[in-house]
Amino acid sequence: MSTPAAEKEPMSPASGPAHTGSEDMTLNVDPNTLTVDDLYDKDKYDLETMDNKLVFQLLQCGPEGLTQSEAEARIEKFGPNKLPEKKVNPLFLFLSFMWNPLSWVMEAAAIVAIALSNGQGMPPDWQDFVGIVLLLLGNSCIGYYEERGAGKAVEALMAALAPQCKVKRNGNWETMEAANLVPGDIISIGIGDVVPADSRMVVSNNVKIDQAALTGESLPVGKEPGDEVFSGSTVKQGEAEAVVIGTGLNTFFGRAAALVAGANEGLGHLQQVLAKIGNFCICSIAIFLVAEIFVMFPGFRFRYRRGINNLLVLLIGGIPIAMPTVLSVTLAIGAKQLAEHKAIVTRISAIEELAGVTILCSDKTGTLTLNELTIKTDSVKLYSEVTVDEVLLWSAYASRTENPDAIDKSIVGSLPDPAMARDGIVELDFVPFNPVDKRTQSTYRRNSDGAVHRVTKGMSQVILELCTRGMTPEVQSQLHADVDEFAGRGLRALAVAEESVPSGEADGEGTGFRLIGLLPIFDPPRHDTKETIRRAIDLGVHVKMITGDQLAIAKETGNQLKMGSEMYQASILNKPDELKGLANSVDELVLRADGFAGVYPEHKYEIVERLQNLGHMVAMTGDGVNDAPALAKANVGVAVADASDAARSAADIVLTEAGLSTIIEAFMHSRVIFQRMRNYSIYTCAVTIRVVTTFSILVFAFKFDFPPFMVLILAIIND
Repeated sequence: MSTPAAEKEPMSPASGPAHTGSEDMTLNVDPNTLTVDDLYDKDKYDLETMDNKLVFQLLQCGPEGLTQSEAEARIEKFGPNKLPEKKVNPLFLFLSFMWNPLSWVMEAAAIVAIALSNGQGMPPDWQDFVGIVLLLLGNSCIGYYEERGAGKAVEALMAALAPQCKVKRNGNWETMEAANLVPGDIISIGIGDVVPADSRMVVSNNVKIDQAALTGESLPVGKEPGDEVFSGSTVKQGEAEAVVIGTGLNTFFGRAAALVAGANEGLGHLQQVLAKIGNFCICSIAIFLVAEIFVMFPGFRFRYRRGINNLLVLLIGGIPIAMPTVLSVTLAIGAKQLAEHKAIVTRISAIEELAGVTILCSDKTGTLTLNELTIKTDSVKLYSEVTVDEVLLWSAYASRTENPDAIDKSIVGSLPDPAMARDGIVELDFVPFNPVDKRTQSTYRRNSDGAVHRVTKGMSQVILELCTRGMTPEVQSQLHADVDEFAGRGLRALAVAEESVPSGEADGEGTGFRLIGLLPIFDPPRHDTKETIRRAIDLGVHVKMITGDQLAIAKETGNQLKMGSEMYQASILNKPDELKGLANSVDELVLRADGFAGVYPEHKYEIVERLQNLGHMVAMTGDGVNDAPALAKANVGVAVADASDAARSAADIVLTEAGLSTIIEAFMHSRVIFQRMRNYSIYTCAVTIRVVTTFSILVFAFKFDFPPFMVLILAIIND
C-alpha cells in the first residue's frame, strides 16, 4: 500500500478539521485494497481530523449515502456495529475453582481415599472421599456464584449502543438496526437520539451533543460540519447528518469495551494470597510425607493400608480445608455490613483488596463535583453601579424558565426563589441562544412602572461589541483581564448587559447596551468531597483526580478541594520527550502527580496499570462509560451513585448514596474485615504446622495410628 499523501501540506491532528481549500486535497491510496487495520491506524489515516472530502474519498461514499449492495459488502469487511460477545462455558468456569494449590491437595487426598486406600480386606475410605468432595463442591459453588457476573460490564456497554437509527440507503431515508451500520453510511440524528456510531458531521443545524459519560466534559458540546461525534453520546439540541467513520470495536465506545473485557484477566489479590498459603501448605506436607514414607515402610515395616491411612491423615489435616469457605463467608458478612453503609459489593473479594488500597483515582465530573453548572456568586465581576443580586436577576430575565439549557438552569437556580425570574415583569420578546449570535436576549415590561427594558447575556466578546453606553477603554481592559482570570481558574465567563427601550415596543430601539456584570460558571464540588479527601489522606490513601475536562478546570477544582494542583495533560503520557524538568520517567510523573486532565479511556486505563506495576493497590471511582475500563482494571472499581449501567457493571463496589463519603466508611470496614482474615490465615498456617508435626511425631515416636475421618471432622470443626 502506498503511503497517504495530500497535495497540500498535511494537517496536524491538533489543528482540528480543515475546511478551506479541501477541493484540491486528494489521497494517493486505492480504497479497494485498503485493509481495516490500515484504515484505523492513526499514523496513516486520522479519520477524526482529516478533511471531510478526504473522508468521503477514503470511504468511497458521498452525501447521498450507500446502496444496499455496498452496505452488505462492507458488513462482510468491517463486521456488524456491535461488540463481540465472549461466552464463557459455565461448566469450565465452575471447574476452574477446583484448580488451585489448596484444591490440589484436597483432590490428591480424595484420590488417595478412594483409589489407593484399598486392600487387606478393608473397603475404600468412602467417608473421607465424600467429605472432601463435598467441601470442594462447596468452595467451587461459592466462587462460581461470586464470579458469575464477570461479563456484565461488556453486556451493559453493548446494551447502551443505539438499537435503531435513521440511515440513507439507495438515496432514501430508512430506519434500521444500528448493528447494520457500516463506515460510509450517512445517518440522521436529532434531539434525544443516541449517536449509533463514530461519525463526522456533514450537515449541522445548531447541534449540541452531551458526551459527559464518554469524555467527562460537563457541558453539551456544539458541533459543526467536520467535527466528530462519538457513539453512545446524546443529541441535546438541533439536528444533523453525519458520515459514519467507525463501527463496533473501532469506535471510542468500542475501545472502552475492549479495555473492560481484558482488564481483569489474571488472578485477583485474594486468589494470589490463597495460592501462596496453599504452596506453603504443600511444601510442609510434602516434607513430612516423604519422611513418613521412609520411616513407616522401610523403617517400621508398616503394612500398606496402615501406612496409607497415616499418609491420608497428613493430607487431610495439613491443608486448611475450609479456608476458602471461611474467607468467603467472612467477606460475605462484610459485604452485608458495607451494604448497611450504602456500599453494595458486587465482587466480595474486593473487600480484602480495598483494605490494602494506597491510591484512590477519582473521576471529577459527577464524582468529585455535582455535574451541575453553578454561578460562583462570590466571584461575580461588576462594571456599573449595580449589585451582584441585580446582575443575577437581570441575567435570569434573559434565561429560559421552561426547558432551560444547563446555563439558563444554573442562572435561574442562583436566585433565592426561581420564580423571581419572571415575577414582576411581562415578557414581550425572547431570543434564544444560537451559534451565530452566541447570546440570549429578553425584552420585558416592568409591572411596577410600565418601563420596557432589554437585557442580554452571552459570550463576553459578543456582549462587549454590543455595548455603547458607558463603555471606556478602562472598562474594556478590565473585562478582558477578568475573562483571562476566569479562564486561568477554569471558570466559564458569561457577560450581561442591559438597556432601556423608551418607545415601549418589543422591537423598539434601545438607549444602548450597558455592560453590568461578568458571571463565572463552574461545576461545583460536592459538599462532602473536601472532607472525604482529607479523611482518605489520614488513612494513608493518596487521592488523584483523573478527568476528561480541561486542565485549568481540574486545577481549580483541586485547589478548592485541597488535593493539590500538580496536574498535567494526559497527552504527556505518550510524549516522554516532554518530561524534561518534570520527572525522570512517565512512571515517576504518574506517581507524583495530583491528577491528569484531558483524559481518554485509554489514558485512565494506562494510569491505573502503571500505578499497579509500581506495586500500589489502586481504587478507581467513576460514573460514566468513559470510566468503565479503568474501573475494571483497578484492584477495586467504585461506581458512585447514579452511575451508568456500564460503570456499575464494571465496578466491584457500587455506592447508593451521592458523594464519596461512603467510600471512607468502606475503607475502614474493609480494614477491620481484612484484620479478621489475616488473623485467621496466620492461625490456619500455625495449625497446619501443628497438625503435620504432631501426627508425624505420633507415628515416628509411638507408631500411633489416627483415623483419617476423625481428622477431617476436626479440620472442619476447627475452621
